[in-house]
Amino acid sequence: MKKAVKHRGIETLKAKYGFRFALPWCIGVVIFFFVPLIQSVIYVFSDVSLAAGSIEINFEGLTNIKEVLFTDANYTNNLGGAIGKFAYSFPVIMILSLILGILLNQKFHGRIFYRALYFLPVIVASGVVMELIFMTRSSDIASIGTDASVRDNMISAATVIDWLGLPVTVSSYLDNVISQIMNLVWSCGVQIILWIAGMQAIPDLLYEVAKVEGATKWEEFWFITFPMLSRVTVLVAVYTMVDLVTAKTDLVMEQAYQYTQQQSYGTASAMLWIYFIIIGLLTGALLLCFTRFCAKRWE
Repeated sequence: MKKAVKHRGIETLKAKYGFRFALPWCIGVVIFFFVPLIQSVIYVFSDVSLAAGSIEINFEGLTNIKEVLFTDANYTNNLGGAIGKFAYSFPVIMILSLILGILLNQKFHGRIFYRALYFLPVIVASGVVMELIFMTRSSDIASIGTDASVRDNMISAATVIDWLGLPVTVSSYLDNVISQIMNLVWSCGVQIILWIAGMQAIPDLLYEVAKVEGATKWEEFWFITFPMLSRVTVLVAVYTMVDLVTAKTDLVMEQAYQYTQQQSYGTASAMLWIYFIIIGLLTGALLLCFTRFCAKRWE
């Protein structure tokens, strides 16, 4: 007696073949991401040295962490500078990329050209040949700020802040932003694409209803556009955080790379993990506040 053939539904077949296609990627993530990640955690608490054909790991506890935090003065200075740069770069990139995304999402002649123009730095920065062309003796083009003479002729933040009577810290913050405006715009390419993709997924019916109700553009943004971009905001924030922390010009990353070249793998791992934990806590706090006070209300 023949057994009855069990027919599988289309969704079961899709899941089966989808899993097969994703299996090589999953294996790659485990081998090339999770395994090195666990090894780096082990290196933080160990003395790592290279031997003939092997790696010798001797457990030392918190020695590397104590050395990094309390002995190496350069690391604490670089850590403070990196966190400060992250603190003023992160909100500016988020706001600037959102504004540019809104502008490039409008219907006007040549918008495809301008979209490609703002995404061009991402392509240029990822090219090896262009990286070699733009290298200078001390740093690459991504770390070059706006020249002081050009910046002062455009606008003087100190003069404006003094005239407004605002605190000096605000003047210092704006001065840093203006001096690094080229680098900040250079870092907005992927974020702009994500904002545009999120805005194009918003139903046009919502804007048509808003126009019938007499809503202004400002009200459309705060009550329709920005609430509908809550999930995209989280995605852009996480990407921006990772992009800033892993940049070549980051002070902590540069110092850790130098220690890696000196084969001080334990010290380098301790530097990076301390830095990533601090940045992760800051980003987690920002995302938690955004999710609790904004996203849940909008839902």
